[in-house]
Amino acid sequence: MVKGVFDELKKETPMNSFSVGIEDDLTGKSIAYDPAFEIEGDDIVRCVFFGLGSDGTVGANKNSTKIIGEDTGNFSQGYFVYDSKKSGAMTISHLRFGPNPINYPYLIGDNKADFVACHQFSFLEKYDMLKYAKPGSVFLLNSIYNKEEVWDHLPTEVQASLIEKKIRFFIIDAYDVAEKTEMGVRINTIMQTCFFAISGVLPKDEAIKEIKNSIKKTYGKRGEAVVQQNFAAVDSSLENLYQVEVPEKITSTSKILPPVPSDAPEFVVDVLGAIIAKNGDNLPVSKLPNDGTYPTGTTQYEKRNIALEIPVWEPDLCIQCGKCAFVCPHAVIRTKVYEPSVLETAPETFKSMDAKFREFPGTKFTVQVSPEDCTGCGLCVENCPAKDKENPERKAINMHPQPPLREKESENWEFFVDIPDPDRTQFEANTVKNSQLMRPLFEFSGACAGCGETPYVKLLTQLFGDRTIIANATGCSSIYGGNLPTTPYTFNDEGRGPAWSNSLFEDNAEFGFGMRLTVEKQTAFAKELVKRLSAELGSELTDELLNADQSSEAGIKDQRMRVSVLKKKLSEIKDPAARQLLSVADKLVRKSIWIVGGDGWAYDIGYGGLDHVLASGYDINVLVLDTGVYSNTGGQSSKATPRGAVAKFAANGKEMKRKDLGMIAMTYGYIYTAQVAMGASDIQTLRALREADAYEGPSLVIAYTHCINHGYNMKYGLNQQELAVKSGVWPIYRYNPDNIKEGKNPLKLDYKEPSIAVKDYAYNETRYKMLVQTNEERAEKLMKLAQEDADARWLQYSQLAAVDYSALKEN
Repeated sequence: MVKGVFDELKKETPMNSFSVGIEDDLTGKSIAYDPAFEIEGDDIVRCVFFGLGSDGTVGANKNSTKIIGEDTGNFSQGYFVYDSKKSGAMTISHLRFGPNPINYPYLIGDNKADFVACHQFSFLEKYDMLKYAKPGSVFLLNSIYNKEEVWDHLPTEVQASLIEKKIRFFIIDAYDVAEKTEMGVRINTIMQTCFFAISGVLPKDEAIKEIKNSIKKTYGKRGEAVVQQNFAAVDSSLENLYQVEVPEKITSTSKILPPVPSDAPEFVVDVLGAIIAKNGDNLPVSKLPNDGTYPTGTTQYEKRNIALEIPVWEPDLCIQCGKCAFVCPHAVIRTKVYEPSVLETAPETFKSMDAKFREFPGTKFTVQVSPEDCTGCGLCVENCPAKDKENPERKAINMHPQPPLREKESENWEFFVDIPDPDRTQFEANTVKNSQLMRPLFEFSGACAGCGETPYVKLLTQLFGDRTIIANATGCSSIYGGNLPTTPYTFNDEGRGPAWSNSLFEDNAEFGFGMRLTVEKQTAFAKELVKRLSAELGSELTDELLNADQSSEAGIKDQRMRVSVLKKKLSEIKDPAARQLLSVADKLVRKSIWIVGGDGWAYDIGYGGLDHVLASGYDINVLVLDTGVYSNTGGQSSKATPRGAVAKFAANGKEMKRKDLGMIAMTYGYIYTAQVAMGASDIQTLRALREADAYEGPSLVIAYTHCINHGYNMKYGLNQQELAVKSGVWPIYRYNPDNIKEGKNPLKLDYKEPSIAVKDYAYNETRYKMLVQTNEERAEKLMKLAQEDADARWLQYSQLAAVDYSALKEN
């Protein structure tokens, strides 16, 4: 780095305008530097790539830096910017290549990039990515429109940059190529090929050769079929890459959209909107909350628009089962019943049908999708049981391209959410269809498309609503649950919502236990004060407050009304105890306290605390989101990892069988224990959560959670859950100690004797198939042991479930 250049920069530029810290080569002292001051004509090629988390962009760019840096004699530099949300967030890759050592800071400044790539068309609507492009540079776009159509779909700002900077413009429909070459949504190989083909960083033929060599290294362990798929994608990429002639005039009428709607709350517009637009570094400290608190329910303003296809409801086939809404990971599919008069002001394209709920005769029913929040995972379609007899491929909900539907369906969504929710006291959430009439208070999270965890979390907030208190272990659920700038936990029309807090990985059980003890102490204190003030409050109100039946939604509502009356009376009482009671009066309403986390927490790092809390006998509920791997940190093996599965720290397949956390809990005899799999039995999942909440003691619910780390298309996640149960790998059951008092066996098996081989489940997933490619003999050995595990597990569980407890009732 030339010291004289920096001396001049320091003289001419205020220090607070520098954005990146580097070290002076001569003095060793740290100085500030702005990427905008890079020297022109230094033979460095600068590239900026905008990708979608999980589409492979970051991996491909890391690969490109290795190819160029290791195999061509050039120097390379890569820096990758992405938030801590899961797949579906935007990633930005800053790459530099050149014949000499590269001493620049990592970020590439405005008007400096020789090559800019946008791997997701919808990003053009929100981000001015061509600000990075210098005159005469290259822009590569993954476009859903062909070369004749694409120009008219670009925002005016993009058209202006292409014209003014004389940028060479190339497009490819990478998702179409990926689909035809059976690559799913992984467009990394395709876009990487296009980059090398048009950037000029390497001669095209040499680049293609190096890409294919890299594919062999990267995917060789997954089998020759995977390698050939990637080869086909490379070849097909070049055939579908087109240059677009840039017109001389701007013709578009659309503009880059604001990061959040203009009618959002002021804080959301001024602060969260700036962060979403990647301008958070420019926010003054005065704009940030003094106490560090941020509003909840803000994911509704983000409108990421990342789905190429969204589900469309077909009322003529719908059986109103609610299964599509039940499994939706992002709460973008919802159902409602309402009075027919509501339709008088409905948008023209709003769909409805006669409701088939005995609790709501004479009403209308609608399934509605939020097109801008949907991630397009397809789980809803896979789970829909209603089919057209004449065309079985057509279901009651089907995937269709999003862009043509977005405007109308967004209008329908806004109308839908304003329809009043049905009164929770007028029906019981004891069926799947009924449960989905309850508003989810967890919505539009940053979880991966098709996530297996979030449907369980969403269901918790539907069943127990605004009286839910959640202690969350660090992991995936803490990232999508409480990550800035937006928060998915939200509130109802009364302004109430779940209370949520994240603790450390190792002590979350104790953290949640503290919540339980606090609530119990505050409730006891409130009851003590009610008794003390009974003369002023009146005997009737006092008795009702202290002895209220809160086992139902109606009971909860009645108690809330009593507490409201109580608060009014307390404001008129001068006794100091009245003020104390006012501060804890809400604790007279029953709370549902849940400790939530993944298997890395529950089986491993936090197990000691979890065991202590469950053994305490207190009324606490635990939900374990079991992916069988440390999902959030990259797929390391845990004690929940199944035998034979490949994971980090188990590269040669997991040697030992998985820990049976449920069986350990059942040995205490007083812990409600359930193991569930939504894809195998949604009603069993629903019953287990309701029973756990109702049980007056410790409860443990272990939920099978399909995960992107398992290595298959996530839309088949529910299918894999079902196969896991049918193979015996994942028994589903409920152990309710209350049954012992009635002389009944506490253990009820909700699955039948295994009907398929373990391999018929396992070999649909890359985590098992990989071992076959690298060590077939070991794979065969471990799969045989895994089959023995499943058989032995059935034998053990079925024998326990068959024990006769009737003698206990007689005694």
